[in-house]
This record gives sequence, C-alpha cells and structure tokens, in this order.
Amino acid sequence: MSNDILKALAEVLEQRKCADADSSYVASLHAKGLNKILEKVGEEATETILAAKDAHLSEDKKEVVGETADLWFHSLVMLSHLGLGPDAVLEELGRRFGLSGLEEKASRNTKG
Repeated sequence: MSNDILKALAEVLEQRKCADADSSYVASLHAKGLNKILEKVGEEATETILAAKDAHLSEDKKEVVGETADLWFHSLVMLSHLGLGPDAVLEELGRRFGLSGLEEKASRNTKG
C-alpha cells in the first residue's frame, strides 16, 4: 500500500511540476527553484526534529507523524526537481537492506 501511495504522489508531483504556479503549490516551489525547495526541506526537517522531541516528552505522536509527512512530501518535491522519484530511494534502501549500518557506512567511505 505505501509504495502505491508514493508512486501516486510522485505522479501527481510530476504533473504539477509544469502547472501554473498561481494555482499549484508544487508548481510554485519549482518556479522558485531548487534553493527554495531545499529551504522547505530544511524547515520541515527542523519541525520534525522539534515534534519528535515534544512527542518524546508528551507521548503524543500525532504532530511528529504530520511533520514527517511534510518532510517526506517536500523531499519528494526535491527529488522531482532533480529528475528523480521515490523509486531511486527505495532501490537504494533495498540495496542496503541486510547490511549492517557499520558495513554500509564503511562501503561509502571507501568509494572515494
């Protein structure tokens, strides 16, 4: 189910990439360029971190889920702007699956 949602969202993001910036939030982000998109990713990452800290203290997880959804959404917009989609990330996660985190990190450090 979640892969279906990611694929459907990626398709919508691609369609809206070239839409009128006055009628589409996604199109307006693309029109403003990569730096604006990256600014939004950074903003959402910070909000996710703060929500996670709050969730840890209050045990209310609703806000951290919402902020994580915003972070993922804006990350997908970033990928779309760069001509990538969620499949590229899912393939990379699949490649890493079964490796220990230490092994995977060591393999990145030796790639030069």
